[in-house]
This record gives sequence, C-alpha cells and structure tokens, in this order.
Amino acid sequence: MINPTETYLQNRYQWSVIENNQLALFPPHNPFKSFWMAGFECTDQINAFGNRVDFLEITGHLSMLADDYKNLAILDMKTVREGIRWSVVEKLPYQYDFFTVGEMIRVAQENNIQQVWDICHFGFPDDLTPLHPMFARRFAALCRAFVEFYRNLIPDGELIVTPINEVSFLSWLGGDVRGTSPFCVGQGWEVKYRLMKAYIEGIEAMKEVDSTIRILTTEPLICIIPHENAGQEEIDLALSVHNDQFQVTDILCGKICPELRGKPEYLDILGYNFYFNNEWVLSTHDFLDWRKQCNDERFVPLHQLLKSAYQRYQRPFVITETSHPKEDRPLWVEIIVEECALALAAGLPLWGVCWYPILNRPDWDNLNDWHHSGLFEDVYDSFERQPRIPHISTVQALINGQILLKEMVDFV
Repeated sequence: MINPTETYLQNRYQWSVIENNQLALFPPHNPFKSFWMAGFECTDQINAFGNRVDFLEITGHLSMLADDYKNLAILDMKTVREGIRWSVVEKLPYQYDFFTVGEMIRVAQENNIQQVWDICHFGFPDDLTPLHPMFARRFAALCRAFVEFYRNLIPDGELIVTPINEVSFLSWLGGDVRGTSPFCVGQGWEVKYRLMKAYIEGIEAMKEVDSTIRILTTEPLICIIPHENAGQEEIDLALSVHNDQFQVTDILCGKICPELRGKPEYLDILGYNFYFNNEWVLSTHDFLDWRKQCNDERFVPLHQLLKSAYQRYQRPFVITETSHPKEDRPLWVEIIVEECALALAAGLPLWGVCWYPILNRPDWDNLNDWHHSGLFEDVYDSFERQPRIPHISTVQALINGQILLKEMVDFV
C-alpha cells in the first residue's frame, strides 16, 4: 500500500513550478561586492505589547556604526543589509528626515561598504497600517523621496532596494496572529494584498526616478509537510499552504492579482530567508530536525528548496537571511556552507549569503531575552560601551567555509 505522505515527499518539488515559464531573463551580472554579507537588524515595528521597538538603537549599531563596519573586514564582508526605519524618517505625512540615513551612507562610503536598503522592515509610522486607505500612496511617496535623496548623495553606481521585507511573514504576524500592527486575526491575505499594492507602487515610483534600481525580494523559504500517515485532505492542505509561500513573488511578477500591476521584470534578484525552523509538520507545527545525526528524512536540504524555487522563476538569488541561536551556530554555518557548495555545483545562480543578524539582538517582545544568534556576541549597553565581542567558534567556521567555497565563487 502506498503511503500518501511518501507520495507527497516524492512530488513536493514538481507542483510548485510555473508551467511554460515566460519570465524574461536578466543578464548574469552579480551586483554585490561580496558573497558573504552582514545583516543589521533594523526593525522599528510595534511589538505584540503595542510598544515601538528600534533595533538599530537597541543593538547599538547607530552609535557604533564605524566600528561595526570596520569589524566586517575580519569576515571579508563588504555588503550589508540596512534599513531606513520608516517610522523615524516620516514623523509627519510626506515630511521626511533622512539625516541619519545620510550619516549611515557617509560612514559606509568611508569604509568601502555596499549597503542594500530595506525601505520598510516591519515598521510603519504611527498613523498608518497596511489596511489604511492611504498606505500604498504614502509608501510610494517615501520610496520616491528615498531614491531622490540617495542619488543626490551618490549619483552613480548600483542601488539595491528591498521595498518591504518578508511580506509573507509580516502578513501572518500582523494579519493572523496579532503579533504587530494591524493586530488582526484571519486577515492575512488582505494584509498581504495591501502590502503588495504598496510594494509594486513603490517600485514604480523608484523606477521613475532611477530606472537602473535593482529590486531584491526577501521572503521566507519554507517547507510544510503533512503528518505521517495523513489522509488526503491534510495532504492537499499541506501542499496548498506550502505553495502560499510563493504568493508574494507571483503577485510581483503579475502571475496573480494582475490588477496590482506586477510585471516579470520586477522579479530581479530573489532573496530567500532560511532558518533552522523553516520546515514543519502542518497539523502539529513540529519543526523538522536539521541535524544530520538525527537523520530526519523529511527535512529537505536547502539546496533542493533553492533548486525548486529557481525552477519556478529562473532568477538569480541570494540567501538573504540565515543564522542559528546559541551553541549550534558553528554547526549551522557548516550546514549553510555545504548547501551553498551543492547549489553552486548544480549550476544555480546563488549570488550571496547574508548572516542575519550579524549582531546579537533581543527578542522583539521581550527585550531582556537576547538571542545570541549573531557573529558578534555582546549584549549592547549604552551606558558602558565596549568593543564588539566575536563568537570565536562561529567566526572560525565562517572563515573555514569561505576557504572551502573560494574556488566556486569569484569572491567570498
């Protein structure tokens, strides 16, 4: 007798591929200065308790900006993910204060650091939520203002932007489980639809200012499976929920919701966020164990998930977020390096990996609970500023990984 779960596992790659893919291909130009990148946690969201958090301040990144960029030299990282913090930049509608952003750009230029910018990383101004009727218009105006500001400072060169970070996750967090604004339940699709309306209008506004701007998506790459010996109903539901992870990029390229004006060319560089808890059983939400010694055959190796996503869109991609908390960090680095090697050996256009977050950071909802998932270990104290403390075993694992991948990429 055929086990329906086994049938699902055998076919989980095929059903996600867009038939007769007609998406236009881009020239194979990698715009990133380094293969390994650093992500600085920049959320300015309202957390589950209704409190505004600002992680560029909480982690001390703004006050230690030059030091943080200089520290990247030991990791041979020349590209970073940063955020402008919408709630800080636009205190009043259509009035923008880019002073801090300008300082960040200046320090990056002094340290030969390439910044990839998030316009919205989970946070909105106090008077806005994704369900506000003016949300998309306000966001598009912000995008236009940012690009005008940036190009006034730096007229030439690559400008890579993520309009809205992790739309899929933000839609679930704010639209289904009340984890952030707009604190809804059962409205995840509506929040996602409104966010994508703003996302696309933001791209349109930016490209009117600078047609050469590069768009980098940053969406979770997940795998959801049915319970062992599940019936057909759960198997079908697992497939459907798994496939929902592609709704954002399907909207962006115009495959679904064409009224939002998505276009194939808006799928420029695809970013996939992958953590140790990105694969789970639908009905129980038990996480699949990624450790090789546990031999959980249900866990899909990252390079296979990347291959499936590439088959779907035929776009170059980056692992835009990955990390692991506490003592398993070095082992996770080794796993990521191995998966990158397999992806590159298979000829997949993997353009980089971003360790996110590069600095230790607390939980959004409990600021006393630090995750210890960064390559730097310290708990920032604004009253007793100390040099950043690298997590030695993780840094060493990364350096070893860079050596192993050296022959497979033009830079590491």
